[in-house]
Amino acid sequence: MANTTKAKLTMDELLAGAEEGTRRAVTGETVTGKVLSMRKHEILIDLGARGVGVVPRREVSFARNLNIGDEVSASVIESEMADGSVLLSLRKAAKEKGWDEIQARIDGSEVIEITPFDANRGGLLAEYEGIRGFLPVSQLSAEHYPRVGSADKDEILQRLNALVGQPMKVRILDANRKDNKLIFSEKEAIKDGLAERFAELHVGDTVKGVVTGVVDFGAFVNVDGVEGLIHISEISWERVNNPSDYVKVGDQVEAKIITIDKERLSLSMKQLTEDPWLSEVENLKRGDEVEGTITRITPFGAFVQISPAVEALVHVSELGTGNDADPEKVFTLNERKNFRVLDVDKEGRKISLTVA
Repeated sequence: MANTTKAKLTMDELLAGAEEGTRRAVTGETVTGKVLSMRKHEILIDLGARGVGVVPRREVSFARNLNIGDEVSASVIESEMADGSVLLSLRKAAKEKGWDEIQARIDGSEVIEITPFDANRGGLLAEYEGIRGFLPVSQLSAEHYPRVGSADKDEILQRLNALVGQPMKVRILDANRKDNKLIFSEKEAIKDGLAERFAELHVGDTVKGVVTGVVDFGAFVNVDGVEGLIHISEISWERVNNPSDYVKVGDQVEAKIITIDKERLSLSMKQLTEDPWLSEVENLKRGDEVEGTITRITPFGAFVQISPAVEALVHVSELGTGNDADPEKVFTLNERKNFRVLDVDKEGRKISLTVA
């Protein structure tokens, strides 16, 4: 009796297995088969007892690496067409598998490699495991971030286009299968290394880097993957009106670290050189007469260049009262006049003058 029951169960299992192997394919499921033929406009897949599957011509290019006899997985688009074959999609099956791979990479917080195939002003387009994704400009590393004037959109796009076709290490920042959304981040891929690099840097260190962008307020520098900013006031001891007169993208520069925060270094080029202001005012004292050139006229007074590195101020209070105290009526831009020194504040780097 026990043997009969065992035989019966075994037969049931065999029948169930046979039924599973011969049942009709269901729309939406993933099936496996072998490539029967590679035609110009279609690919035929042997699905065994389920018949023959057809991959339409719109996906032929997607399967260009397949060969006859290769085993493939495909999604069922239509379970039975007019000729009895099954309409399949290799792309859809690959996409589903791709999302599974993506989730595995997220779970493991893995660094992956992508190669951008296109760019727009917002960032780079890339594909991973058959899924198209986006790498925003804000998620680029200091090395690749297009630091240019905000109004120069053409240069931003030009800098991003230079990255197209270049392999990049990234982490997956966000993925949503339902919304078909995939976001990459280069910054996340390098953050562990950056933390180690930051730990090695100290205020006062002299570092070398490459200029990655020049803007109105200064220059951005890549210091071994760490982003640094040389503010316009730290480029030179002399007055700097345009940072691009001093540095260009691609220049190698040496600078001193003056502050460190979690994301960026503040750097100074001028602090690696002697301050000429100090030497030029060393012998200057109250009561000395000097000659200078009017460089700026403001409502509160006039600025006077008395040496290459020293600019002094004639305050409006030194001009008298009423209309006589209007700096624009007293002074002319670029004129040279004689002045008397009222005060020398070396600590505050200020020289006060009055008209001689």
